[in-house]
Amino acid sequence: MILCITHSKDFYNIDIFFEYLASKNIPYFRLNSDHMNHFQKISVNEHSFELTDESGNTIHSKDIKGIWHRKAWGISVPEELDEDYKKVFLGGYGNLRYNLITILEDIPWINPYENERKIDGNKMLQLKLAGKNHLTVPETLFSNDEEKIMAFFHEFCNGKAVAKLHSLTAKTMNGENLISTMIIEEDTLEHLSDIAYCPMIFQPYIDKEYELRIVYIAGEFFAGKINNSENADWRLARGNYAWSAYELPENVKTGLASMMKEMGLYIGAIDMIKGKDGEYYFLEVNPQGEWGMLQKELGFPIAERIADNLIKRINIHE
Repeated sequence: MILCITHSKDFYNIDIFFEYLASKNIPYFRLNSDHMNHFQKISVNEHSFELTDESGNTIHSKDIKGIWHRKAWGISVPEELDEDYKKVFLGGYGNLRYNLITILEDIPWINPYENERKIDGNKMLQLKLAGKNHLTVPETLFSNDEEKIMAFFHEFCNGKAVAKLHSLTAKTMNGENLISTMIIEEDTLEHLSDIAYCPMIFQPYIDKEYELRIVYIAGEFFAGKINNSENADWRLARGNYAWSAYELPENVKTGLASMMKEMGLYIGAIDMIKGKDGEYYFLEVNPQGEWGMLQKELGFPIAERIADNLIKRINIHE
């Protein structure tokens, strides 16, 4: 059985994944991370766990052969719970969830959990490993120091910078991420006065020909191009765009494959920019990043390849 850890509003990507498993007669179990609370019955000991979900379906760890940590949400808190107990509630269930996950660390994951957690939570490490593997990365500063940010702006940004939060700030009801990215110019530097309350990542604004969303699956690439030269990020274009298939240069593929191997990731969604200067700039990799639009609009068999890779490693492991 393959366990898929996701959330209650997830759809499309996960549906295709499950349909493909069903076509191969491979059983699966959907575990909604946001409902790993009083909705579920969970028991964990040092060697195993048993869980009954909100629909009454039961799974035992001994039956799980592989795992996809598709997309996790925060644990839902009962509305009726007293405010004084919410922190205790979240702490208790958060620890229970993590203890449950570590019981499974020795079987194949689509991405090993701790590797994914480390990479997803450290954009500076991502940029370091990208540069180490011969990819072009923008000058970058992650700071809450207004003076250092001003100095960085004047030294590297040529009058225009991009500022963004380290991590995504919210999710829509269907599970998509909302991002916070802004353009900083000379006349808006004065708004940095509150930066101490919200450290941000700063990079020079790159004049771009287009943006790329690249799905990497164990050495295979599915790349989509979007002509979004006017917005700081294609996700801010609000649907006014169209994806087209894109063939990456071999040197970029080599660098990305080497970087992903060093990160210990089999799969990831990578964002890059093709600059008007001809360079391919690495921005980030999201181990749980979205790719449904590439499968839907371009016909890429991404869900199927993800499943195939996991099934292959399960067979080797057994």
